[in-house]
Amino acid sequence: MPSLTRTVACAVAALLTLPTAAMPAETREKGRELATRAIEYLRSQQDEETGGWAITEGRPDLPAISGLVLTGMLLDPKLDWTDPTVRKGVRYVLSHAKPDGGIHDNALPTYNTAICASMLAQIPIPQTSRVVNESLAALRRAQWGAFDPSQSENPDAPEWSEPITEDHPYYGGVGYGHHGRPDLSNTQFFLQAMHDAGVSSEDPAFKRALVFLRRTQMDDRVNEMDYANGSRQGGFIYATVPNAESIDSVPGNSQAGEMTETLADGSEATRLRAYGSMTYAGFKSLIYADLPRDDTRVELAREWLRANYTVDENPGMGPQGLYYYYVTLARALDAWGDDQVPVKTDSMADESRDWRADLIEKLATLQNPDGSFQSQADRWMEDNPVLITAYALIALEIASN
Repeated sequence: MPSLTRTVACAVAALLTLPTAAMPAETREKGRELATRAIEYLRSQQDEETGGWAITEGRPDLPAISGLVLTGMLLDPKLDWTDPTVRKGVRYVLSHAKPDGGIHDNALPTYNTAICASMLAQIPIPQTSRVVNESLAALRRAQWGAFDPSQSENPDAPEWSEPITEDHPYYGGVGYGHHGRPDLSNTQFFLQAMHDAGVSSEDPAFKRALVFLRRTQMDDRVNEMDYANGSRQGGFIYATVPNAESIDSVPGNSQAGEMTETLADGSEATRLRAYGSMTYAGFKSLIYADLPRDDTRVELAREWLRANYTVDENPGMGPQGLYYYYVTLARALDAWGDDQVPVKTDSMADESRDWRADLIEKLATLQNPDGSFQSQADRWMEDNPVLITAYALIALEIASN
């Protein structure tokens, strides 16, 4: 895929050479202290009977929440799988393993399986390795283009008679299960599991996913879909269609709604708005796919992130999905490998920010005395203190490493 123009490419390269400075030791220590308090809170919230977290009587369990809690704990250099809380939690997650490789309680199978597989991949014992391998096989089958929907036993599966081919807007994406439309959030959790389990970026699953990633990037230099026509945002949206019923029109879908954009030809038009959490999710996925740093898709995402860098909100969404945003930001920038990131200020001048220090300082303002974190919005379950504390813990562990 061709690179950006020489001028833009040189500008990006120059930004990458901005002066850097190590994060102050006291800031790193603050991050460790915040993480320690979060772990103590999460220990206190473990269900004594099951060993899981966020157990709600009368509703299906969501082992993914426990998977996120355990992921954060396992990132702590002082803990490993032999910790009693971790061991009990891992047993709870394994109790949801299905014969087909899924890890769930008959709800949101792909979401739960991917997050739990990522966590289990960090535990180097034969039992978890076997479950991870089986889970990856289940996740592969859930990727659109890798299975034939006409063979699904799920009564909610689409009624198409042929396998999904590359020209279909679902191709390469992953949804909440073997039915319904795929989305970038589930796709990035799928790729996170593949990455954490050490799957090669040459794997066909990564190659298929790159097609879906291209179609969720709002820029017509890489995205051929009609909804990206003339758009030059560079950031990512949620899905190629809003629901299964809209498959014929393929209007795309952004949880951030629409915006008036000046198109490549100078005219103005309404286009789907790229937003923070999905752009970091897409950027991270491109990194995991081992695209070159000067690949057009990577450069365009970097330009959007440079212009929209913040830890005060989820850009385009405000407080909604804020803690999910922190996790995707931390994972993406850690995978990129630079502690200092080039950003554009309100005056449109360029400066360099230490994203690790920024994230630690921001999360310090959001932690409660008991170690939990303050809910900023209730959308996407972010009024659940265990879930958002797990998100915050993962972000803190990555930022403090």
